[in-house]
Parts: sequence; structure tokens; C-alpha cells
Amino acid sequence: MIKDNFEFIDSHVHFYDMNHPKLHYGHWQPDEDLPLSELGKKNYLASDFLNEAKDLGMKKAIHVQAAIGSDDPVEETKWLEDAYIETGIPNAIVGHVDLRSPNAREVIEKHLEYKHFKGIRDFSNGDYLISGDFRRGFKLQEEYGLISSIAARWDEMEKLSDLANSFPNIIIVLDHAGNPDYRTREYYDNWKNSMSKISKMENIICKISGLGMGDHNWTKDSIAPYVETCMELFGISRTIFATNWPVDSLYSDYSKVINSYKDLTKNLSNEEKEAFFFKNAESIYKI
Repeated sequence: MIKDNFEFIDSHVHFYDMNHPKLHYGHWQPDEDLPLSELGKKNYLASDFLNEAKDLGMKKAIHVQAAIGSDDPVEETKWLEDAYIETGIPNAIVGHVDLRSPNAREVIEKHLEYKHFKGIRDFSNGDYLISGDFRRGFKLQEEYGLISSIAARWDEMEKLSDLANSFPNIIIVLDHAGNPDYRTREYYDNWKNSMSKISKMENIICKISGLGMGDHNWTKDSIAPYVETCMELFGISRTIFATNWPVDSLYSDYSKVINSYKDLTKNLSNEEKEAFFFKNAESIYKI
């Protein structure tokens, strides 16, 4: 039980090898004007993550696409499957497929040659959530039993709600609590109202993670309204925990994240803690 031995699944991590001959990490490149370019100055492998997370109770990890811009996205899944053989993580892989592409099915089937491939993240551009091409590819996830990972912000939630309603048998995991980018009262109200609307869709899961990206000097108290709102709207049964590591290492160390969430959930029952920290993710990703 959590009260005796705290354990969790980290449902959103990124590993990368900047020297890999077939993988390209667009956001990590040194010429990118992004904080991530700092992280790209050295590799971050499964073994590095284990060194940071294992002693704090991490029992399993779910890897979400990091190799953005690679010629063949299946190469990342292949690389991560090798990492699992060597280290025991990641236990699930959410890889990239361009769902608008006419060869989306072929790419999915190549990913599925690796047993830990469990879901798709398609970092599409523009108004893709309502695109006919995107939706034609999106529906393939139901056929293959895959989990959809969507990065949407508050002003896209109406479209996300329609997508979820159109494909009720596809589980959609909303990354990073809907990416609340700013910490003004107006922004919070817009975010909360939009999150309230999509929370009514039973096939949308809220992943509470990455809150440091919108609040670089975050504290337990500053993220509390976002964590508590997500849990209130979606319920414990449709929320999962993650760190967005190592991206959020730009804003804190790993132990700060873990200890903050342990404190924020201290009033939950043991069963609720187990659901939030690992059982929901185990069930969703079948790991």
C-alpha cells in the first residue's frame, strides 16, 4: 500500500540520444530558441532516468515521443524497445504517427512489431483536430486498441470535445493538464471552464503533469489549484500522474515534484492514491 511504500508510474517521460544515427530531436537542437536546447547538450537515457527516479518509488515509466522530425518514427520505438530489454523501462511507448498521411496504417503496423508500443502522439499543426484527414487516421486507433495522446490548450477544448464525442471508443489522454501556459486569473478561469466542458467526455483522461512549463518558479501551493481542479472535474478515476521529465528538470529537481504531489494528495484515501499514482495508468496502457 502507498502508506507503507510509496510507488508510482511516471506516465510522461522523454529519453534521447543526440548521437543516434537515425533519430532527430527537433526541440532539443542547439540552434533552437527553446529551453529544451539546453537539455540537448547531453543525452538523457533510460539509465539516467532510473538514477533519478527509482529510489523515489518509480515502478514503471511511459515514454512519449521525443524524436521529433525523424525520417522514420518507428526507429524511436525500436530504440526504446532495446532500452526496455536493457533496463526494464519504458513499459509503454507512445510514438509518433502522422495520422493525416495515407500510409498511417502501415506506420502503425510497423510500430506494433514492438510489444511495448501502446499509443500515438501526432504533433500536427493548425486546426488538425477538426481536419478530415486527421480524423480518418485517428479512427485507426480504435481498430488497433491504441491510446491517443493529445496536447491541447484551453481554446482548443471545444474541438477536442467534438473529437472525443465522434470517437467514443478511443481513449484520449490529455497531456499536461491542458497546458495552462499562464498564471493570471483570467487565464485560469478560461482554462477551468474549458476543462469543465471536456471533463464530461468519459473517454478523456487528464494527465496531470508538466505544470512547471507555465510556472518556472512553481511551488506546491502555486500548482495546487490546477491539480485540485483536474481531480475535481475528472475524478480520481480519470486522472493520472506524470512528471514530463527531463523537460521539467529545467524548473525543479525530481524529488521536488514527487514530494509536492505526495503532499497535495495526502488527504486522498489509499485507494485513491493508488489509482492516481499507478493503477489508472496500468489499466489504460495495460502494463
